[in-house]
Amino acid sequence: MKDTKAIPYKIYLEESELPTTWYNVRADMKNKPAPLLNPGTLQPMKAEELAPVFCEELVKQELDNDTRYYPIPQEILDFYKMYRPSPLVRAYCLEKKLGTPAKIYYKFEGNNTSGSHKLNSAIAQAYYAKKQGLKGVTTETGAGQWGTALSMACSYFDLDCKVYMVKVSYEQKPFRREVMRTYGASVVPSPSNTTNVGRAILEQFPGTTGSLGCAISEAVEVAVSNPGYRYVLGSVLNQVLLHQSVIGVETKIAMDKYGIVPDVIIGCAGGGSNLGGLIAPFMGEKLRGEKDYQFIAVEPASCPSFTRGKFAYDFADTGKVCPMAKMYTLGSGFIPAPNHAGGLRYHGMSSILSQLYHDGYMEARAVEQTSVFKAAEEFARVEGILPAPESSHAIRVAIDEALKCKETGEEKTILFGLTGTGYFDMVAYEKFHDGLMTDYIPTDEDLQKGFDGIPKIDL
Repeated sequence: MKDTKAIPYKIYLEESELPTTWYNVRADMKNKPAPLLNPGTLQPMKAEELAPVFCEELVKQELDNDTRYYPIPQEILDFYKMYRPSPLVRAYCLEKKLGTPAKIYYKFEGNNTSGSHKLNSAIAQAYYAKKQGLKGVTTETGAGQWGTALSMACSYFDLDCKVYMVKVSYEQKPFRREVMRTYGASVVPSPSNTTNVGRAILEQFPGTTGSLGCAISEAVEVAVSNPGYRYVLGSVLNQVLLHQSVIGVETKIAMDKYGIVPDVIIGCAGGGSNLGGLIAPFMGEKLRGEKDYQFIAVEPASCPSFTRGKFAYDFADTGKVCPMAKMYTLGSGFIPAPNHAGGLRYHGMSSILSQLYHDGYMEARAVEQTSVFKAAEEFARVEGILPAPESSHAIRVAIDEALKCKETGEEKTILFGLTGTGYFDMVAYEKFHDGLMTDYIPTDEDLQKGFDGIPKIDL
């Protein structure tokens, strides 16, 4: 092991050290994630059934449980070099402020115009769409990070990009919307009256502020009804976690280079893209019995899929037009409260992460949003980065774990994912500073309304 005193404040890999393959954690899972189901037949989805919705190569990646490593195409590697490697940072200032013996590291994925890790998968999905000869793609976006990343990727490959943005975010984050438009995307608040499913949702829920489930339904409808278009998704799917594994692989290369072994690995969890990407190679070691790590998924108490959800087959969207996935879910009809400003608003969780959680390989914690923003502010004041609200869920628990080490004297090494920056989230920060932010936590009765909509499938 190398002398830890030689570890720099920021660890950057050389170009020759950058990952050239994505890692598919499913290849090492004993219990594979349950297959997507056709909602009409309740049979596993076949490639030919998914082809009208997703790009052909992405369908192959989605259904592949066995290939451990996927070579990253050279065109994507060239694009990655614009902003990768991303730094692995030792949070010396935060450690000092907390007075903890713990060593805290974070992988910072905000070093690009989109401001988040989402670009890792956006460029891959745009590449495969272009390779297939498509005109464009449709998608949804919640906080706006995915929509921004996809607009950048589509601009790079000269593809049309249609984004359905959750209405509450559309209204709260006009600058995020304008970045998407700068890169050529059209942006529509969801639910809208531009689609059949949008009009139906507006009729059933008048005045709704929307949800990712609503936006997904609209984006899928537009994709399948327009020749030359396909739908792409920024989280949840197996293919997305595959692309995002570049985060974890790069992190592990950097840590191995300096002999750093994390004890605790923490990530925020909405649909699962960044958490799944960060933990992938470390989880692989755990699954193969080579090493052991403590994995913690952190979600908002106002949208608690892991900690209070049901592990069941459910619709991936509110309009119930998408394949069904077995996951921890609050029900496709669940819509977070309008005062929920911290992101991570999806009703379900990645099937991969759901299976790993169900099998006991990781744990989950739900945190209130005022404590999340308090942690974000504390981090910003000492580390010099204004974190995205989503990322700040991981910061909250990283601080909590470091303070536990202060009490016990343990010198644990903590790693968390800083998924992006919060410069387009100032309305949420303003609410926090003005004392207008509240910690709404759904009651059992609130959650039951969503659970009642989960189809009863015994497989």
